Amino acid sequence: MLDLLFATLLGLLLLGRVSEPRTLWLLRGYLFLVALAWVVQRYADLPLTTKLVDALVLACSLALAILWQGELRRLMELLGTGRLGVIFADRSQDRLVSGSVSVLTEAAGRLSQARRGALIVLDLGSDLRPEDFLNPGISLEARLSVELLLNLFVADTPLHDGAVLIQKNRIVAAGVILPLSRQAPNRYGTRHLAALGLTERHNRCLCVVVSEETGTLSLAGQGRLERPITSSRLHDLLTDALASAPVGRSVAKDTPDARG
Repeated sequence: MLDLLFATLLGLLLLGRVSEPRTLWLLRGYLFLVALAWVVQRYADLPLTTKLVDALVLACSLALAILWQGELRRLMELLGTGRLGVIFADRSQDRLVSGSVSVLTEAAGRLSQARRGALIVLDLGSDLRPEDFLNPGISLEARLSVELLLNLFVADTPLHDGAVLIQKNRIVAAGVILPLSRQAPNRYGTRHLAALGLTERHNRCLCVVVSEETGTLSLAGQGRLERPITSSRLHDLLTDALASAPVGRSVAKDTPDARG
């Protein structure tokens, strides 16, 4: 009875931490296969069926390990550093509020019109820490505003080439250096590779990118990039994040820019 109780609680915990519908369906199917394998092994004298079900569970485990490699790596990091509270914490307070979405949209639009390169990281529940970056930058802990974002990305200033980190609707740090992605290094500029690299590792964050070369707006999420987008499209995508909807759904087929 204790075994069944603990297994049920673990399954409910896993299901309760997943909000994306397709991921939830995959997890439900996998847990059903595990439960089926346990029932067959315990109550049925069917050696061949047992072998087939075990092989199916193993194959599904390997497939999920590939699909969820970023999430599994993040889980191991949290377990290794003892930050278990992040797993059980309520992330509703980390969502963007409507006022912050408007500020980000206006700032990104003005940066795009001026062709001033920018990279803005929005932490929506990944609990990003200094060790998650190549360089944590300069701590600010400032109120989010259009004017401050524009000033942080003024050309030829020390913080211009780094990213701005936003957590709980506040500007936490500037000049942050992100890990780069290895995908399509010849297609994307440094800012876009940094946005992809961070969102590949942390699925509860978004990156707004403004190309310094063309002024193109982009949004990265879950290791995928949507570009080019308009300010209104950016506003819609960030508004979707309020409801924990998946973003960065497509990879645009545009031409690369040299500087990102």
